[in-house]
Amino acid sequence: MKTKILSLLLCVGMLFACNNTQKGAAIGAGGGAVLGGIIGHIAGNTAIGAAIGGAVGAGAGAIIGNRMDKAKKAAQKVDGAKVETVKDTNGLDAVKVSFDAGILFATGKADLSAASQTSIAEIAKVLKENSDMDIAIIGHTDSTGSDAVNNPLSVNRAKSVQNSLKNQGVNNIKRVEGQGSKNPVADNSTEDGRKLNRRVEVYMYASKQMIDNANAQAN
Repeated sequence: MKTKILSLLLCVGMLFACNNTQKGAAIGAGGGAVLGGIIGHIAGNTAIGAAIGGAVGAGAGAIIGNRMDKAKKAAQKVDGAKVETVKDTNGLDAVKVSFDAGILFATGKADLSAASQTSIAEIAKVLKENSDMDIAIIGHTDSTGSDAVNNPLSVNRAKSVQNSLKNQGVNNIKRVEGQGSKNPVADNSTEDGRKLNRRVEVYMYASKQMIDNANAQAN
């Protein structure tokens, strides 16, 4: 058992030491779904990913990793966005874009503010440039207030982002939901922590078609 744990930790260390393209190749070589799920859990990542019904080859993993690198660099130019590389449920690289809710909404409201339109337009452009990727939009709140308030607020904020993106031609949104205060990324006992927890996340991840194309290209 100790040997297995040590091997897993070594694998994780190797993945964090590589760039996204190298990580994609390593994941495709074997054990990707399990290892990717573990890394995603450590990172506090919402479970996202297309159902593929089969393994992703090493070459396909590298191709997808390279695409996600490019998408991440484009998203990093979006005003007010925090951009990270995360893992999807297939162990493949995905891009997570987080917006502080205060950038997008007035306190306690779900209507996008006029000031947020620049950020939404910028991320819409990135999403349209990567239309073969699937999109998930997840809303979150801090722990202030009750679930009766927080749960629908997080849903409505996610839907507001969805509607704005669709109006700007983004057609590959596959999942929209609110998680209330269930998945904090910071300490809710501090104001700084609560601010980080009040957020909307936009995920870009490999669609089944993108995975199929990458497998075909790699073979």
